[in-house]
Amino acid sequence: MHIHSTIRSWSLRVLSLAFLVTALSGASFAQFRVAITVGPPALPVYEQPLCPGDGYLWTPGYWYWDDDISDYYWVPGTWVMAPEVGFLWTPGWWGWGGDAFIFHEGFWGPTVGFYGGINYGFGYFGVGFAGGRWDNGHFFYNRAVANVNVTNIHNVYNTTVNNVTVNRVSYNGGNGGVEARPTPQEEAAANERHIAPVAAQTQHVQAARGNPELRASANHGKPAIAATEKPGEFSGHGVVQAREAGAPYKEESRGAVQSRTESPAGRPENNPAHPVVHPNDLPPAEHLPAPNTGDAKLDQKYQKQQQKLAAQQDKERQKLQQKQDQEHQQMAKQKADDAKTQQLEQKHQQQTQQLQQRHAAQQQRMQARQAPAPHAAPARR
Repeated sequence: MHIHSTIRSWSLRVLSLAFLVTALSGASFAQFRVAITVGPPALPVYEQPLCPGDGYLWTPGYWYWDDDISDYYWVPGTWVMAPEVGFLWTPGWWGWGGDAFIFHEGFWGPTVGFYGGINYGFGYFGVGFAGGRWDNGHFFYNRAVANVNVTNIHNVYNTTVNNVTVNRVSYNGGNGGVEARPTPQEEAAANERHIAPVAAQTQHVQAARGNPELRASANHGKPAIAATEKPGEFSGHGVVQAREAGAPYKEESRGAVQSRTESPAGRPENNPAHPVVHPNDLPPAEHLPAPNTGDAKLDQKYQKQQQKLAAQQDKERQKLQQKQDQEHQQMAKQKADDAKTQQLEQKHQQQTQQLQQRHAAQQQRMQARQAPAPHAAPARR
């Protein structure tokens, strides 16, 4: 592993780790693991607000998680100006990762990728996007799906979309989740150039997080601010209220973060004596199995792709570690108190876990792409 920590920052990290472990384990060193084990509430029923202007694209609402209150909160759907001509929005989605729910961040790109098969509505019916398309540098809105004022916006068309909503489940996999897997086209979209959520979207999420009315425990799956005309505008005529919850609300989602007993032989990230808080705490990256398609040239190509991905992920680990070390050094100079130190460690733990999850998903997608094609059955005569 690459160690970039100074002695001073390392001492701070060891001290802050002690506070973090004590806070999470209740002053005991019993084996535990923090995991979001209950999926988000159902998607509420609401109308789409009027599109505020040409070039705005719809980004559907979704439930997000707040560690500080151990609760989901609703991020209202909103219209966002596309960051580039030709780019579309792929919504984020929750998926069951085998022992916890993981949120996959949305992104901008030339093609809509996989978003868990979740039916967010308004053109996002589980696969692709039917709410509009780019044509010669202009976005054309499908009036059968999008709420557009044709007096102000003339680049429209009308194509009926046959969509039957069976339920309003908001997550993929797990108990009662949507059973969907990415198509080859969606996997290809994941490898295209992407842009992360723009600043307006990030601020929109933060505004939602700070509004107690948007917490699931407060609105029981029926948020008063279900959608807005523009990001962060949570009052005025452009706010749309949910008509009803998508399903009866279950109070158990308040206890979604649970401390569970683990055996000492569990993974390092399950052991508080060696918690995963920083990239240097992660175990060495697992190597993908050597390609074996039967085609030597293709195997060589795949091997190079694996090496490139491994180098990229190692670089990202180092970059995040360096950033976190700098924050530790700054905290030490400021002589921060224990509360601020613990808050920083919690932030670093979340960053590291997200990095690990993203890298695991990248490896899974690559392994799926490089799997040998099944032999075709002989044709019947």
